[in-house]
Amino acid sequence: MSAESETESETRKVTRSVSGTDAGKQLAPEVAVVVIGFDDAAHVTDAVRSALAQGPVVREVVAVDDCSKDGSAGLLERLAATEPRLKVIRRRVNSGGCGTPRNTGLGAVTSPYVMFLDSDDILPTGAVEALLRAAEGAHAEVAGGLCVRRELPSGREIPWQERLYALHAVVPHPARRPRLVHDTLCVNKLYRTDFLRAHGIRFPEGRFPYEDVVFTARVLAAAPRIALVPDRVYVWHVRRSAGRLSISLDRVGVENWRARTEACRQAYEVLLGAGQKELARSVRAKFLDHDLRMYVRELVLRDAVYRRAWWELTRAHLAEYDADDWARNPAAPGRLAGRVVLASPEPCDLPRLRELAARPARLCPPYARAADGTPVWSQRLPQVSLEPLRARPVRALPLAVDGELRPGARGTRLRLRLHELYGRVAQAGPEAVEVEWRHRDDGDVVVRGASVALAPCAGAHHDASGTALAPRTQPEASGTALAPRAGAQPEASGAALAPCAGARPEASGAAAPDGCEATWSAETAVDLAALAALGAGTWDLRLRVRFRDGASRDVTVHALKGAGLLRRTVVPSGRQGVVLVQPYCTHSGALALRVAPGVRGVLSVVRRRLRRLLH
Repeated sequence: MSAESETESETRKVTRSVSGTDAGKQLAPEVAVVVIGFDDAAHVTDAVRSALAQGPVVREVVAVDDCSKDGSAGLLERLAATEPRLKVIRRRVNSGGCGTPRNTGLGAVTSPYVMFLDSDDILPTGAVEALLRAAEGAHAEVAGGLCVRRELPSGREIPWQERLYALHAVVPHPARRPRLVHDTLCVNKLYRTDFLRAHGIRFPEGRFPYEDVVFTARVLAAAPRIALVPDRVYVWHVRRSAGRLSISLDRVGVENWRARTEACRQAYEVLLGAGQKELARSVRAKFLDHDLRMYVRELVLRDAVYRRAWWELTRAHLAEYDADDWARNPAAPGRLAGRVVLASPEPCDLPRLRELAARPARLCPPYARAADGTPVWSQRLPQVSLEPLRARPVRALPLAVDGELRPGARGTRLRLRLHELYGRVAQAGPEAVEVEWRHRDDGDVVVRGASVALAPCAGAHHDASGTALAPRTQPEASGTALAPRAGAQPEASGAALAPCAGARPEASGAAAPDGCEATWSAETAVDLAALAALGAGTWDLRLRVRFRDGASRDVTVHALKGAGLLRRTVVPSGRQGVVLVQPYCTHSGALALRVAPGVRGVLSVVRRRLRRLLH
């Protein structure tokens, strides 16, 4: 039996057990929840109560106060006086991190299973039971479930590693599911206490940011049997406006990046030392795809001192990678960004790197070639080859779509320009683009725009920085397709392929010749009334580019800057009177839109702006 079929067989058995007769079976009180906190009197009792509210399945809650000065320990002691399952441990000296108090709590646990909970988060109802039932049904040493990041105060929830927890599953050995290394959280999992103790698995002590990265590597290195459940088992509260940001959110100083690279380095070494070579390589792949891209998106916001220090640290870390690390999925955005950093001794091309690091990735012009015609990052860095892009399916290409949004009294227009990418776009045959606006605080709220035909246009030119300059085109003169009403399909006449002027494409849709960039454009109206009807809020623009063979690619839009763009405008509205419209560029370079309907909405924006100016 193959490894994959064995895993599937185990999963079917456990799924039947969890959803069948065993689902109603009363579980014994076998779980301890270790809650850690420091100077978090505002939230720590909520966290503890969420653990106690899991019911009799929780035998004990061990709350470790890391030498707080704000009265947290007193609140916990008073709660313990009324709750016999709660044990409070007060540390005499602050550890400076999360690892030491978790180790303290783990040492005090007497239950067969243990979970970890931070003082500013909560466990949702039924979380512990779902994990315990899965662990016992699969005879697993570890059980994991879905964590959601809840942005406060908006309440927006973002699933963490949702694909990993899509279904019930049993993984007999971590090497059979390399994706496990992407979930470095320790708090959305249940562990057999004797498993952790038998293998000496503990958190790094003292002030060690990202201690859960190393802890998770130590767990996987011990090759546990793992059960996965699709249930929500942890709510991670993200308070970006808090007076003291959490360690993971406080990325202002370069020391945070130094700590992250060190944690990833140690995780790699732990797994490699345990003979888990494939998992160790997956740690490095995860670093490129997740960690590096996240920080690259923020580099343009940092000062020169930070950028130089960050660049030096990153080059030193990436220099440890070997040829096999770079050879895997060589066209992946994180690997391309990493090769650029490694190739240049000084910070360079930060705006373009930011676009490449976006999700989904965008590779903006210019598109350079080496002397032999090989696609390369730039003339300055010809050693960074983009040749692997030629073999990447069009649905995974880092397509660049420029966008400009112009609000006006006669309507708000969105102009789009899709760029060629070394002949791949013309070869695929772009036919139409579907537009949607997704609410920033509630991703389930979507306003769908038109499906607009993409029409050929002359190649765009670029400024000295490489930013695409999309001239305002007159639809009648340029042949740009105007938007039909929402839900309409593009006319056949709007589906034409065209490389740039002077090209002589073959019937097969061959790419434009070297030095000639084909582009396609579209224009559509924005239904401002539909956006404003839902009140003040922020909307992210999403596109789906459809191609001749039925393939599609979901993309975001590179926000163009220039005269008359990205400025706040008051637009008359028959329904709300007026609507304040603010197109803007996100941290990742994407085009987004803020709206505030009515006079009250406009005044609220003015008040917030004045408040920021005064404080």
